[in-house]
Amino acid sequence: MEKPTHLIEFETMLLGRHVQLSTRNGSHLDRSAYTLLSRIRMEGPMSIGQLSDAFGLDASTLNRQTAAMLRAGLVERIPDPTGGIARKFRITREGERSLDAERTGNIRGLEKVMAGWDPEEVAAFAGYLKRFNTDIENLDGRPWPRP
Repeated sequence: MEKPTHLIEFETMLLGRHVQLSTRNGSHLDRSAYTLLSRIRMEGPMSIGQLSDAFGLDASTLNRQTAAMLRAGLVERIPDPTGGIARKFRITREGERSLDAERTGNIRGLEKVMAGWDPEEVAAFAGYLKRFNTDIENLDGRPWPRP
């Protein structure tokens, strides 16, 4: 690899593949549902327009994804709690349960992968990932809410 950024590009390509393999122990949520549910949990009920702005996706893509989540009972449509005209998607108890189970499985998979790491190494890696993601979000103008 010529430059460190070339190595980072290669390793992030592999990371996407490895994370999916290491964390997919009987998962029930696809990646889009997991991401959408995570965002709705953090932000509260969201309309298609708000989801479109948050993710930079067109409404037709989000309509397909939210329709699948509605059919699975993961979200429900509600009137806008602030009185607006757009209906919003709210996570259901089943959506909460599924999201929690998925996250628990993902964390177990990551802990298995990182079992030989020192706690300081895990913390440093988490810090670099957060910085990397935050910098991408800042360039894109779509910050992700964090706890």
